[in-house]
Amino acid sequence: MSSPGGSGLLEPLFGDAAAGAHLSDDARLQAMLDVEVALVEVEAELGVVPRAAVGPIRSAARSDLYNRDEIAREAADDGNLAIPLVRHLTQRVATIDADAARYVHWGATSQDILDTGLVLQLQRAVPIILSHLDRASAAAAHHARRHIDTVMPGRTWLQHATPITFGLKAAGWLEALDRDRAALAGALEQARVAQFGGASGTLAALGERGPAVAELLAARLRLTAADMAWHAHRDRLVRLACALGVTCGTLAKIARDLSLLAQTEVGEAAETRRQGGGSSTMPHKQNPVSASIALAAALRAPGLVATMMAAMPQEHERGLGGWQAEWVALPELVLLTAGASRAMAEALEGLAVNPARMRENLALTGLIASEAFAMALAAHIGRADAQSLVQEAARRAGAGGTTITEALAANPEVSRHFSRAEIDRHLLAEPYVGAARTIVERVLARRKAFGEPDSGV
Repeated sequence: MSSPGGSGLLEPLFGDAAAGAHLSDDARLQAMLDVEVALVEVEAELGVVPRAAVGPIRSAARSDLYNRDEIAREAADDGNLAIPLVRHLTQRVATIDADAARYVHWGATSQDILDTGLVLQLQRAVPIILSHLDRASAAAAHHARRHIDTVMPGRTWLQHATPITFGLKAAGWLEALDRDRAALAGALEQARVAQFGGASGTLAALGERGPAVAELLAARLRLTAADMAWHAHRDRLVRLACALGVTCGTLAKIARDLSLLAQTEVGEAAETRRQGGGSSTMPHKQNPVSASIALAAALRAPGLVATMMAAMPQEHERGLGGWQAEWVALPELVLLTAGASRAMAEALEGLAVNPARMRENLALTGLIASEAFAMALAAHIGRADAQSLVQEAARRAGAGGTTITEALAANPEVSRHFSRAEIDRHLLAEPYVGAARTIVERVLARRKAFGEPDSGV
């Protein structure tokens, strides 16, 4: 099996075997042959071609009967894969029934076969991504529920901010995954449209029966029938590409979080599902392999999405160059997203969370709840003055030689209103998580209301 990007050795790492099977060279040829078979079947039903033509064409429409390398070489001269494939199909049908060979590809054009074949491949491959996203979402929901009250440092600009809960972080992943899953499913549904317009989109070769052939062909392939050919209007496929690109970005955001949490100095969570992840020389290493896959996909995806978007201004009724640019870009984007979604489903399902390390890191500076005390002091001296006073105390504590409690207690503006014990109480991290529990419960309730599955992680 060869991958769309031509990197077969790396496909098990960055891709997905199930999705790759639907995007391989064999799958591409078979999808095109499936369209040819469906075409002759519906044309025979409508009386456009003889019924006797169906059997021989169906018998010859198996990708394993054809030499891929030969078709590829001929496509280099012909300009697309459909032309040599139809030629070889016609020749093989002729060995079975010379008369039936006359009706191969009747009334169609190359782009009809290539585009509809691609849609069939997408219809089979993209749902695999959706299933991986379902797994990732269910695992995120599990972590959100289990760690709804597990307090950890919140981080902004990679520095300690205010306390949050790990449940809140997981709920953020969950919401984003569910949004992207819905957008991707919607984009796939919009792209599930058969292409059939003949030479210039008028179906002229089929006369008045052209529209009926187009509608019945779409139904036979379980696709939507278009009101007109979309040879040079690529918005449906580009919308799907954009949804794939956004999905890669969300998966990479989660991967970035996990990789940062897994750093030796942080140690708050780590991947455990994969048996590998070690170093070729350092026995102690356990690398975040799943995160690396999603991050790599997010680096490659924007260029592929940009290719699809750049190819949109196609000329008149059939594009020159733009259409051809899609042939590798979109399948590769699907495969990348499949690999990233699989990797992150595995990472979240096997994620080991370390609440003890989170508690240690909360106490690392003693400053993480400084906002809590600033808000309490603001009730007495105003927000701006309180912010400035606590900021100075935090600066002194951060410089060493004192704690923030000592720095605050030494200030008359503070000691006038708060005892040392009260200062310590306001600086506790655990109580200062605001509405975190309510937010997580709301996210989980919405998910439950839609009947979405939870993970047994």
